Amino acid sequence: MPVTQLDWAQAAAWRMRAQGLHERSAASDWLSVVERVCGLHAQVMSSAELTVWARVEGLGRDAVSCALWESRALVKTWAMRGTLHLLPSVEYWMWAAALSRFEHFRRPGWLRGWGVSAEEMEALIEAVGTALDGEPVTRDELGGEVERQTGSAHLGELVRGSWGSMLKPAAYQGLLCFGPSAGQKVRFTRPDAWLPGAAVQWHPDEALRELTRRFLRANAPATRQDYARWWGVTPAVAGKRIAALGDEVEEVSVDGEARWMPAGAGAQAAGLGPEGVVRLVPAFDQYVVGATLHAGALLPAPELRERVYRRQGWLTPVVLVDGRMDGVWRWERKGRAVSVAVEPFVRLRADVRAAVEAEAERLADFLGGALRLTVVRA
Repeated sequence: MPVTQLDWAQAAAWRMRAQGLHERSAASDWLSVVERVCGLHAQVMSSAELTVWARVEGLGRDAVSCALWESRALVKTWAMRGTLHLLPSVEYWMWAAALSRFEHFRRPGWLRGWGVSAEEMEALIEAVGTALDGEPVTRDELGGEVERQTGSAHLGELVRGSWGSMLKPAAYQGLLCFGPSAGQKVRFTRPDAWLPGAAVQWHPDEALRELTRRFLRANAPATRQDYARWWGVTPAVAGKRIAALGDEVEEVSVDGEARWMPAGAGAQAAGLGPEGVVRLVPAFDQYVVGATLHAGALLPAPELRERVYRRQGWLTPVVLVDGRMDGVWRWERKGRAVSVAVEPFVRLRADVRAAVEAEAERLADFLGGALRLTVVRA
């Protein structure tokens, strides 16, 4: 079979559709959008909310927080790459099965770095699971219970003071997720006690297979390096997982580089092109995350990459124009106003400028404030 030849304009147009950014979903379908983009980054809760807002029409201002803490339709936990995510609760056990294959915390070098033995690490994971069989507890409370169960003051202190590093292994094993905070104190609980419905059994291999499909549905055209970076494995492992999908995927060429897409997607992408679709996407948006390794192809100039992908893993809010990253933006509340500042990388056409203004107005309406918009001349 001949390989479909694409350029990045076509690839970006397909990905905008795949990520729900070309045509927004109805508010009643917003949870399916979270499934579609493989969860929401949750380092900053407002960014998680705006990731949905960018893709959904008529989203309620408190929809995400209510789903997280009231209906429990979302769950907050550490997921791929050890980063905080909000995941649909109905899919949690699939994610947990896939995440259970993470083994880095059992490697001798990792254990030495924290001053624990393999036996102590397993005891800590078991103690966390036992301690969370009840009401949500704070980090200090959890550390005290781990110390009591294991008899190790060192393990208890690691739970209290390691940020999340010593709790992530329990999260990967499906034994820990976030509960509602107590004031400024984060609390944790156990998924099988917190989430509605019974646990659903997934084989880890099938769960990983399904999430590989999901990644490609949202982030293709992609290389094995893109998948490796997204999930947190080596390119060799990533390549094997993609290849294992067999005829469910196809190889395409994007500006001469071999990439993978779901079967049939190449022909779809070949018929697409720029349509003037403008979106303001927030910090840590999944579109920007998926483009990490090939951002230069979606920016007006490669040296602009550091304006989007900043130090310590911070991702800046981006102005998307037909999937290109044509600028950055920021927002803040000032009294009753919502101040939005846009910094284009290129001179904006009149129609694009009008679309940016409409997006900013839509944002202010969602946040419940009067818009104050500043667009810096490129």
